[in-house]
Amino acid sequence: MKWIGVIILGLAIIWTATTLAPAHAQEWSAVEKATLRSLWIDSLAPTPKDPSNLVADDARAATLGHRLFFDKQFSGDGEVSCASCHRPELWFTDGLALAKGMGTTLRHTQTIVGTAYSPWLFWDGRKDSQWSQALGPMESPVEHGGTRVQFAKIIVSDPFYRQAYEDIFGVLPDILDSGRFPTIAAPNNVPESREAWEKMVPDDREMISRIFSNMGKAIAAYERLILPGPSRFDRYVEDVLNGNGKVLANTFSDDEVAGLRLFIGKGNCIQCHNGPLFTNNDFHNTGVPSKSNLDPDRGRAEGVKAVRADEFNCLDSFSDAGEGDCAELKYMQTDSSELLGRFKVATLRNVSNTAPYMHSGDFPTLAEVLEFYNSPPEAKLGQSELNPLYLNTTELSQMESFLKTLIGPVDAQEKYLLPPQ
Repeated sequence: MKWIGVIILGLAIIWTATTLAPAHAQEWSAVEKATLRSLWIDSLAPTPKDPSNLVADDARAATLGHRLFFDKQFSGDGEVSCASCHRPELWFTDGLALAKGMGTTLRHTQTIVGTAYSPWLFWDGRKDSQWSQALGPMESPVEHGGTRVQFAKIIVSDPFYRQAYEDIFGVLPDILDSGRFPTIAAPNNVPESREAWEKMVPDDREMISRIFSNMGKAIAAYERLILPGPSRFDRYVEDVLNGNGKVLANTFSDDEVAGLRLFIGKGNCIQCHNGPLFTNNDFHNTGVPSKSNLDPDRGRAEGVKAVRADEFNCLDSFSDAGEGDCAELKYMQTDSSELLGRFKVATLRNVSNTAPYMHSGDFPTLAEVLEFYNSPPEAKLGQSELNPLYLNTTELSQMESFLKTLIGPVDAQEKYLLPPQ
């Protein structure tokens, strides 16, 4: 009978070890490993070329763009730069619900980290390149609040900027005649500025816009160098793929593994937050409301109109693209009824350090975001694509634990994370 007792005891030990084994000791299937590999930072492809910007990978342009990015004189009041909203220490966001420059915008600031991989910029995708995106805020009255004539004159007048610009783009024209080139002139919605702009002859307007567009291309050359670095999640995936079971327990906790399984499984988060950047760079309606005191935000439905009309889009004369380029713009979805209320999927890399969340900045914490997705309301505009997740309190906590493992550094030279000297 002794041997029967030993067998029973052995079976009990095996059962206990199996049922109570930590989640990180469980095996990942081949399909799951393939999914984890697809999210791994080492699976990120080389930075894609931008045919609309011939200086996108020019080191001289990146140096010029770096200085432009941090320079507050490129604003209406001398107090706002690109770095005012895209602060390196906050993963190039600003920590505010709604972005603030010379005034307050209608949307939350998105990070620029990894945007070289995105065919569309801004929450509504109203820009189709990093360089055209950089130009929009500069003439917005509530952001930089300046004019392209003002900025072009700074480039011409400042010895550093003039030399740096001419080394890259060629000799600058003489644009300092205030009668011919009024500083307030810009094709914006400010009546005085628009009137002054329209009085300028077409060749002079083209001259100014060419300098302005080249400024954007230099800023884009800098922003292309701002990429995400590896997180603890990436180290865990590396251990999984290498079969390094001994260190898995030290990389991820039980709750973090459980949260990862929910992310790629029951939660179906990976449907939109996929790839090494945890975004498909597409637009979806999740029913997130606009600020209560604002008109409903139409999102991508207005974005497609704006990008088609943009003088700095991939197909326009300031673009360096050829006839065979600009496929995204040529063949983008344009049915506004289907695009109503859709917004761009944000990256989840470093998500726990980039609060608040959503295009409206309405959610201060990750826990509130997860609660929203768990029991989504009906969309006020368009049709929400969300279904309830039916996650319990423990599962929601586990999901949040996993998302916090996506914290990682910015992968860029240290000098690019600081104002230029």
